[in-house]
Amino acid sequence: MATEKKNILSRLYIFFVFLTLFFIAIIYQLTNIQYVDGDKYRSLSEKRTIKNDTIHANRGNVYADDGSLLATSMSRYEIRMDASKPDDNTVFEENIQALSVELSKMLGKPSDYYVRLIRQARNRKPKPNRYLFIARNIGYLDYQKMKTFPIFNLGMYGGGFIAEQSTKREHPLGKIAERTIGYDDYRGAPGIEGAYKTFLKGSYGVRRKQRISQGQWKPISDTNEVEPQDGRDVITTINVNMQDIAHHSLLRQLEYYEAEHGCVVVMETKTGEIKAISNLGRGKSGKYYEKRNYALWESHEPGSAFKVMSMVAALELKVIDSSTVVDTGTGKYRMYGRNISDSHRGGYGKISAARALEVSSNIAFARLVDENFNKNPNKFINQLKKMHLDDKLGLPIKGEGKPNIPAPGDNNWSKNALPSIAYGYNLLLTPLQTLTFYNAIANNGEMVKPRMVKEIRSWDKKVEIFNKEVIDSKICSSTTISKVQEMLKNVVVRGTGQKLYDDNFSMAGKTGTARTEYANFEEWNKDKKYISSFTGYFPAENPKYSCIVVIHKPNLKKGYYGADVSGPVFKDIAQKIYTDAPLLKEIINVEPKFASVTSDFEKYNSVSEKQLKTVPNVTGMVVMDAVSLLENLGLKVTFFGNGKVKNQSIEIGEKVVKGATIKLELS
Repeated sequence: MATEKKNILSRLYIFFVFLTLFFIAIIYQLTNIQYVDGDKYRSLSEKRTIKNDTIHANRGNVYADDGSLLATSMSRYEIRMDASKPDDNTVFEENIQALSVELSKMLGKPSDYYVRLIRQARNRKPKPNRYLFIARNIGYLDYQKMKTFPIFNLGMYGGGFIAEQSTKREHPLGKIAERTIGYDDYRGAPGIEGAYKTFLKGSYGVRRKQRISQGQWKPISDTNEVEPQDGRDVITTINVNMQDIAHHSLLRQLEYYEAEHGCVVVMETKTGEIKAISNLGRGKSGKYYEKRNYALWESHEPGSAFKVMSMVAALELKVIDSSTVVDTGTGKYRMYGRNISDSHRGGYGKISAARALEVSSNIAFARLVDENFNKNPNKFINQLKKMHLDDKLGLPIKGEGKPNIPAPGDNNWSKNALPSIAYGYNLLLTPLQTLTFYNAIANNGEMVKPRMVKEIRSWDKKVEIFNKEVIDSKICSSTTISKVQEMLKNVVVRGTGQKLYDDNFSMAGKTGTARTEYANFEEWNKDKKYISSFTGYFPAENPKYSCIVVIHKPNLKKGYYGADVSGPVFKDIAQKIYTDAPLLKEIINVEPKFASVTSDFEKYNSVSEKQLKTVPNVTGMVVMDAVSLLENLGLKVTFFGNGKVKNQSIEIGEKVVKGATIKLELS
């Protein structure tokens, strides 16, 4: 018996020893976790329950040359509520009805709806809904007002008010120049928005959030850990009035000729500033919109528009003069086994080189260039390249097409290459590259780089200025320039552009009509496709603007020659810009007056504070100023159209009804 008790005690001793060691191990492990590895496990816990959420900064604005908005970021808020707040149920019960009434006034649903919604969220089992959705896409003024509502005015911890900020990019001009203004999102980064994104994007802020039930994240505090810094503003060279003229003139012609796509560029001769650029392509629905930046991207055979380059090269190399006679025969000529023809039936016979450009004779240019350079084609090609026709312009906007002028030894060189290049085939140029050369002719030989941005600003202070860039101070001699200028003037007076002539204002330029997609000539002959263009400048003397119009694949039943299809667009643009005296005054010596814009806005804001009870007159105001003014009065604003306010739906002087919608019609 004694032995048995002894064995039992021995087992108990052993058990207590193991139990003691076990507790010591647990205490050791707890101590180790708490003090030795505490930081590590706390960090792991925080990673699972706490995160730093990125707050995207407001992108900088994009402005036209007069300070009009082309692109801006609008703050939008998503409102949620921690329904477990306030902790004091008495405070909740005393204010829930008043909160619901205010939400009803702002958001439109009955107050009973919000009472039920918030009560159900507060009483939800096993836990209240701490992330109850209230509203989204709330503007800044409504957000500020909502913060003052009963319960919400107690803040995040006291009243459960949660606001998630985001930004939405708006283009006040709508679809006009959308591709050039650009964007920086899932569609890539084309246009000015993409090219200058380092300036526009600003720097991100940080807000700490805590994980709550059902995988939702709630801000930890009312303030951000790091405040976002808004981006800088980009001031473009685009003129809103000229852009509107170019866009609608091109659109009308595309619709009439049922063309596939087209583009227009208007450039200031002396500076290279792009004042208007429109790129429109036909969608599946038949409507036209900005599909691609054709002016910058699309390399194509320029056709007769290139005869000006050939003329300049030949004159500069002194192998011909403007009076040199060339025999074009009866309008058909065979060269190296291939027929070359002119559009004029019966041909032009013997004509001067100058007249050949005026009437756009393919035969004349093929013969003039081939007969003078066939033994040394590189002499002609090198002159073209010397004038930078084989160089990209190097614009900051991505997607510029590559020019191509073949030379002996290249894969696409043959005996026919030289005469083909002479009248605009077997080479590639983009519309903007072609315009840059014509602009140099208008600018007495100085070739300037096209420019779409004037400066970068931050809070109305100039951060960076983009001055005029000269590609070549003189692409050829003054003698050659003056001769070609006279020829281009005569193209409109008595040549292929004669239909465009107007006694009231002068223009100079060159028509262009080129075949396209003709690799299989038999197939092309069944379904002919052309590119129509007109490139030139105005006025003909001391030109202020150069312009190119290119229209692809017009309906042949309605016409396809450059003078018929593209020429009228050029004339319409030139006429409206050049002869409209008020507009001319607006575009001379334009300089963004941001101080005055700010002053005007402050004046409008001051008016709104004085007229809190009546609706002010906003006609003639820039839309963004009008929106700010009316929203400050508590009105909801919708608008349609582009430009400045033309009409307002609520009459001037009427009593302001907060929350009412006012519709603005823009010019």
